[in-house]
Amino acid sequence: MKKKWIKRGLWGFLALLLVAQFFQIQKENPTFDEQADLMAIHQPTAKQKALLEAACYDCHSYKTVYPWYTYVVPVGQWINNHIKHGRKHLNFSVWGSYEAKKQAHKLEECVEEMEKGKMPLKSYTWTHGDAKLSAEDQAELLAYFKQIAK
Repeated sequence: MKKKWIKRGLWGFLALLLVAQFFQIQKENPTFDEQADLMAIHQPTAKQKALLEAACYDCHSYKTVYPWYTYVVPVGQWINNHIKHGRKHLNFSVWGSYEAKKQAHKLEECVEEMEKGKMPLKSYTWTHGDAKLSAEDQAELLAYFKQIAK
């Protein structure tokens, strides 16, 4: 009797998971003024640009690249929540719309979060190997943020 209920529960869970696949997240990036983007305003070197795109821009801009696994519910919803949260706190695509005081504060936070090892998120680097920053890469990005802050 117990095995029968376990089997039904498993089939029910699989059916629910299958139905959930029809409820996908929105994967289109909003349009924005490219001239307001951080990298348009504060020209990074080629290496800095590559590091920003690899480690920051998927969650902190309107230039998100959605990998194949975002099509799997609930993984896609979990990642979408990360993106929404990231953009809410810092969005490099609208950098030019921030007041100078807010820009200075955001730069301080970028430096602080990176120095504490909180950014990029560990869960992000698990699936994005190029986002794992070496000490040299981290120093390069920190120098960029500090240079802008001057």
